Amino acid sequence: MKFEQPAGQNPIDKGTVIGRATPRIDGPLKTSGLATYAYEQWDLPAKPAYAWVLGAAIAKGRIASIDTARAKSAPGVLKVLTAADTKLPGKGSRNTAKLLADGEVEHYHQAVAIVVAESFEQARHAAALIDARYERTDGQFDLAAGKGSAQPDQGTKDSKFGDFDAAFGKAPVQVDVTYTTPDESHAMMEPHATIAAWQGDALTLWTSNQMINWGKQDLAKTLAIPPEKVRLISPYIGGGFGGKLFLRADAIAASLASKALGGRPVKVSLQRPLIMNNATHRPATIQRLRLGADRKGKLVAIGHEAWSGDLPSGEADAAVAQTKLLYAGANRMTQTRLAVLNLPESNAMRAPGEASGMMALEAAMDELAEKLGMDPVQLRIVNDTQVNPEKPEQAFSQRSLVKCLQEGAQRFGWNDRPKTPASRRDGQWLVGYGVASAFRNNMNQKSSARVRLGTDGKVTVETDMTDIGTGSYTIIAQTAAEMLGLPLDRVVVKLGDSSFPVSAGSGGQWGANSSTSGVYAACEKLRGTIAQRLGLDPANIDFADGQVRSGNQSFALADAAKGGEIVVEDGMEWGEISKKYQQSTFGAHFAEVAVDAYTGEVRVRRMLAVCAAGRILNPQTARSQVIGAMTMGVGAALMEELAVDKRFGLFINHDLAGYEVPVHADIPHQEVVFLDEVDDKVSPMKAKGVGELGICGSAAAIANAVYNATGVRVREYPITLDKHLDKLPAIA
Repeated sequence: MKFEQPAGQNPIDKGTVIGRATPRIDGPLKTSGLATYAYEQWDLPAKPAYAWVLGAAIAKGRIASIDTARAKSAPGVLKVLTAADTKLPGKGSRNTAKLLADGEVEHYHQAVAIVVAESFEQARHAAALIDARYERTDGQFDLAAGKGSAQPDQGTKDSKFGDFDAAFGKAPVQVDVTYTTPDESHAMMEPHATIAAWQGDALTLWTSNQMINWGKQDLAKTLAIPPEKVRLISPYIGGGFGGKLFLRADAIAASLASKALGGRPVKVSLQRPLIMNNATHRPATIQRLRLGADRKGKLVAIGHEAWSGDLPSGEADAAVAQTKLLYAGANRMTQTRLAVLNLPESNAMRAPGEASGMMALEAAMDELAEKLGMDPVQLRIVNDTQVNPEKPEQAFSQRSLVKCLQEGAQRFGWNDRPKTPASRRDGQWLVGYGVASAFRNNMNQKSSARVRLGTDGKVTVETDMTDIGTGSYTIIAQTAAEMLGLPLDRVVVKLGDSSFPVSAGSGGQWGANSSTSGVYAACEKLRGTIAQRLGLDPANIDFADGQVRSGNQSFALADAAKGGEIVVEDGMEWGEISKKYQQSTFGAHFAEVAVDAYTGEVRVRRMLAVCAAGRILNPQTARSQVIGAMTMGVGAALMEELAVDKRFGLFINHDLAGYEVPVHADIPHQEVVFLDEVDDKVSPMKAKGVGELGICGSAAAIANAVYNATGVRVREYPITLDKHLDKLPAIA
């Protein structure tokens, strides 16, 4: 099926199941421990062995020698593998660095050896006996130092409209500020983990991977085997945030180790330091914002330049993405520059680009509002646009930013905001309010599904879509139930298996709308087949309460399958309508913070997000996604930072003790409001992604609240107490 024109009325509009707050159908399995994650598969073809991945002890250079003799003779050891033993042909299309070093070391903790043993403890012990010697070469580990030699990024093109320099120079009110954001880790609960088993020349992986087809194709390419000989299975994933979009060392290590053992299953779980240094991370950025406005607050010049770093052939963080679309202004300029750094590979982390970009843009807008003597909410409202600022002929499919700001201001009590920074106290606490817009594009992806109607009247949906804790199982079940007039307990959903039709996968906020649209297409095809089986007119048919009705005729759904199970497969592709309209999601974040006047400690008191993202398929799971993203925004604003050792090129706080993330005590009551909105120009579901909208702007809202509380502007994230303690107002 191809989506080529605005969706008319369709079965989803009934709203019998879709749009209702529904508990996750996989919840009981997870809370009871019955959901089997990648490392927890028990029904294996043989007793598994265990592998330990040894990471490089240098960031750049070459492996001079690896002596594995002591490791090979250690108790329980079955194999010790290096690149010399495996002769890997290369790497997948989506990996920047090789997943097993073949002599050259590209970054710290790049895998250099794999130890396989009868037990986990034996593998770990033997790995410590490997004597690896290196020849270190100089590397670049400092973004600020490498900024001058940074080059244009091929992934994020520069843009220029009007005469930015002239307009900015003449603007009566100007802001010219530089913000920095640090490297960040996904820090998901479930580690990167894989079990691999060969049967002849066919490989099966139980792995933790967000994008099944990407992983299958890249694993086949890395091992130089046909893709049809690879099966990836990921039914449950304990968090990813973009860190499991791509093939990582655990999958390669398990595959190679199992091959070396003649196909015996091998289990690999990356230790936390390797997750942070071997796997991907969000890159640090340096961002310069120049905003020029007239006295009434209308932007006349918008300039955003961003620098980030990655390994050679890597890509930059798209921190300017939202600046191209969020606010009106005739004279505009964005530039993205990429510095070559020899740190571990950077790549996508929840809302890549906008999450870090809005930390700067929305703080700069706050600074502009102060210079204008204007309310920060009103400044954003007067610069709203209903068309793409870079393509005025292209309207937004739906754009409710103003409604989000107005609704949020009213609900939050924004009129009570301290008008003068550092003017409100609550005992020893300085109290402030902050606001920021929220923005993230809607990016539909082709997605397919297979639907089966059994002789018992139950419907089974099969697609390689993944559930990374987002509620995919539930919204897919809701979609099928709505389309076929069934209660949820008559729908079975099977996900995360590469033997199923290829879906959108989980990433980029595209998963929910795309995958359910694919299921919609398959169910629509099944509806037609059922009508044909029952001799009914497919244009005049209704599915409800387990019945199929047309005129005065009525049949039980199971009647259509009396001759045997009905199986259909279809998917959703996207036509020119996706280019005709700019598809984006919008929101507004509000935050209240308190800062200890004595110590500088920041405490978030309350948060509110108002979101406009088309039809909300399941308000309960959608709210969970938004508050999770808001929590990550708290981390980005106040604590998260991978600290770079600029001498040796590694992240030194590479565990969950040293890498700080918010815990329950850090998070106050969070309120989420979804505007009543459907967007008929994006899909038959009339929905858009919402999972990343909660992190886009929330960190800036907190930063702006800290400034409102203290009168001290910190432009280097995270805002830790040492950065403003000596500048806080005098204690009375």
